[in-house]
Amino acid sequence: MSVWNPPRLLDLVGMSLLRDEALAFAPLGDLPTEFFPPLFMEAFHGRHSETLKAMVQAWPFVRLPLGGLMEMPHVGTLQAVLDGLDVLLAQKDCPRRCKLRVLDLRNTGQDFWSTWSGSNVRVSSSSSMAPVAEDRSRTEQPLAPLEVFIELCLNEGTMDEFFIYLMQWVEKRKASIHLCCKKLKILSMSMENIMKVLSMVQLDCIQEVQVNCTWHLSTLAVFAPLLGQMGNVQRLLLSHIHVSALDEQEQQHVVQITSQFLRLHHLRDLRMESPSFLQGRLDKMLSFSPRCLKTPLENLAITHCLITESDLKHLSQCLNIRQLKGLDLSGVPLTGFSPELLQVLLEKVAATLQELDLNLCGIMDCQLEAILPALSHCSQLRTFSICGNLLSMAIMEKLLRHTDGLPTLILELYPAPRESYSSQRILHPGRLAQLQAEYSVMRRPLYTAVLSLPSWLPL
Repeated sequence: MSVWNPPRLLDLVGMSLLRDEALAFAPLGDLPTEFFPPLFMEAFHGRHSETLKAMVQAWPFVRLPLGGLMEMPHVGTLQAVLDGLDVLLAQKDCPRRCKLRVLDLRNTGQDFWSTWSGSNVRVSSSSSMAPVAEDRSRTEQPLAPLEVFIELCLNEGTMDEFFIYLMQWVEKRKASIHLCCKKLKILSMSMENIMKVLSMVQLDCIQEVQVNCTWHLSTLAVFAPLLGQMGNVQRLLLSHIHVSALDEQEQQHVVQITSQFLRLHHLRDLRMESPSFLQGRLDKMLSFSPRCLKTPLENLAITHCLITESDLKHLSQCLNIRQLKGLDLSGVPLTGFSPELLQVLLEKVAATLQELDLNLCGIMDCQLEAILPALSHCSQLRTFSICGNLLSMAIMEKLLRHTDGLPTLILELYPAPRESYSSQRILHPGRLAQLQAEYSVMRRPLYTAVLSLPSWLPL
């Protein structure tokens, strides 16, 4: 005998609204709060524009996480939501029921929709998406600008109709809309278009900037004033900034760039890949005074470029690296540098350093031996990589002895010993295997990291 399950009131209301969108013009303020998310999902996926527009005007939550529903962005549904916002923005006072102050177009909020649609996914009670108790005084005060959160990945080839429509909508409503993004990624776009897009963004909302494209130094100099306005940036990645010749004009560009760096008071993670302009100017780029940086640097990566001994000396003297957790100097030639420079640098960060990458630095035996005492005091070190340096078996054995006592070290990447290469720098896999076997017999615990390397891989 089958059991008849009558439809819930929520289902009946939803079917009525979606079947006849004219009903969406009726007041929705009396609907229970729990009706809104599932009905909104049905309207969104069914592209019922009038229902969406009406529900936005009565949305009983602070945040509308629309991005969590948009597997494939659709201009029609976005237009319906923005039309609803236009109605709200045109009103002098906030409607009694509506609490909406944030439209989130990022790929977040899935837990919100799952919870309200009846799944078992839990949401933290502190979530900003929880219903907000009505504040009668709010209707007596001027409305704060509505915030729209987006993910910004600027790529000329992927500026779709959805993005263009949104930007045009925001541009016409600058006074009442704050366009915010936490992470800015630039792949490929003209500086003119970058500046046009960023002119509509609240720059102090940005916390992470990634420039993953090839720029000339003059291009970075044009971008620098915008960067200087991003006062809350915590993570900055610059890659492949090229310079033809450091003439007087290029020197001026460096001054313009470094002056804006000094305005990044919250910078904690700085990564520069192939910054060809950096040689001899690291002191300018890192001339943060203790008053300038409100928090010390946690991660510093300067890779695949040339620096001078004075650069390395300044780095070891910089007050803002004393709590460094990650240091990456991969691809920075250190051959011929005074061994003490790297030693002093590691001594300064030994108490906090967790990741150290010295790959392809041309480090010699004497330089490595000089840093061994400091390295053995890096009690928080978790990963250490020194691949691509031609080191002898003797110094590698000393290295492994010094790192064996580090309590948190879980990943070690070492090069094949110099003795496993021919005079023409050709790796002999048989010779490497023999050396590995000898080491495993003598000190198996010490040489786990070396033995785990593929014998055929010329590091």
